[in-house]
Amino acid sequence: MEDGDGNVDRVYYVISDLHIGGDEQLEIVDFLDELLGFLERIERTDENAELVINGDAFGLWEFTTVDGTEKFDVLTETYPELFAQLRATGESVPITMIPGNHDHELAAYDEYVERFAEYNVDLVQAQSVRRRVGDRTIHFEHGHQQDPNNRIADWGNKHATPLGYYYNTLVTSRAGKLSDRGRFNWLKDVQAVTPTERMPVWLGSKYFYREMNPLLRYALVPFLLLFNVSAILAVLVGLDIVGIWSVPVDRTTAFLGRFGVAGTAAWFLLAINVAVAGLLVLVGIPLYFLRRDVRKTVDRFGVFETSLTVDTEEPYVEAARDVFEKRPETAVFCYGHTHRPRMQRVDGGLLVNTGTWLKRLHRRDGIIGILPPVFYPSYQLCTVRIASDAETGGVAVEYEAVDKPSPATEELTLTERLFTVGREPDVELPDRAVLTGAPSHDPDAAVAAEPTE
Repeated sequence: MEDGDGNVDRVYYVISDLHIGGDEQLEIVDFLDELLGFLERIERTDENAELVINGDAFGLWEFTTVDGTEKFDVLTETYPELFAQLRATGESVPITMIPGNHDHELAAYDEYVERFAEYNVDLVQAQSVRRRVGDRTIHFEHGHQQDPNNRIADWGNKHATPLGYYYNTLVTSRAGKLSDRGRFNWLKDVQAVTPTERMPVWLGSKYFYREMNPLLRYALVPFLLLFNVSAILAVLVGLDIVGIWSVPVDRTTAFLGRFGVAGTAAWFLLAINVAVAGLLVLVGIPLYFLRRDVRKTVDRFGVFETSLTVDTEEPYVEAARDVFEKRPETAVFCYGHTHRPRMQRVDGGLLVNTGTWLKRLHRRDGIIGILPPVFYPSYQLCTVRIASDAETGGVAVEYEAVDKPSPATEELTLTERLFTVGREPDVELPDRAVLTGAPSHDPDAAVAAEPTE
């Protein structure tokens, strides 16, 4: 644990989870211009500022063709503008970087400290750092230590390989090598799929909307859209055949007959759908019970997305409570890792997530039918600014957005855009919050401008 320099008037800008670098297509950085612009801006600031890069600045796990500090050479050769700007910004504003899980190797080789120092970046090979703000302190950590799949017990050991390491070297890196072989270059966005349990659903969605032969997809869309209706009609047709209830079928036939050729075409389409849906219903009844039992078993292993694997924030709440209890002067527990910018009050402090600069994918399930979900892309580029509040004497935390348009128009098919009209994600960031008063564990301790999640 490293203490700050005691400067109570310092302003802290915090970013994390840039994930820069990796094999082949993973080297593409969509937000490079925005990042350079941000670094240029704080280079010219009149504030007594410090930039904290709170883990996963680089995707070192995603490099599989070079080892050790050779990865640094690849980074400087691939992103010369970025390292030049780090050097320029670091001449005016101190830059502190701590390793995350994807760049844990930064803590394993002392040479990295020297190499980053050449670019005016202070690499701290620790799991966390502290900084003073007013009469309180800020706890910074990347957050992967609270994630059992990415926790690194032997910190600084270059051979440390948690489960997440294998996922990224075997799956993510491979995706970077294969991405440009598809009809569209989408597989490189594998890093944006969080939690990783969503991977099977995401792959199925992208296959359907991007890789499937368009003629086959457009032939399936009407059937999938009308599947729920067709399943109900199949049951009604069955009731009609056995002579139990024929009214719904008779009325449907009479209604469609009013529209001439169009009605006949609709009847023909429904007939095909009903026939297929009826067959699936008959087969699906026994398969349903088998699927439910298999799914319960699979869920216990956390392979697919469940309520137990999505947006789990409780470990960070507990970690913050532990820090606030052991060090009551701590006002803010600041972390990243989960890629979700959020802020909430925990006991007498604030729990703050710095989000990610990667693309974010928002799942939108179909309203009707059984179409695959759409993963709507957006950016939530942001920095977190932490400083003393002049009016209250407390600690102010606010998110500053970095504008970048949504890539939905370029990356979603027409079908996907139609199915998500009116359901575009709300990418607003949490509101500014001010923590006032002396250190306290009282849950009713004063917080001006209640933070939103």
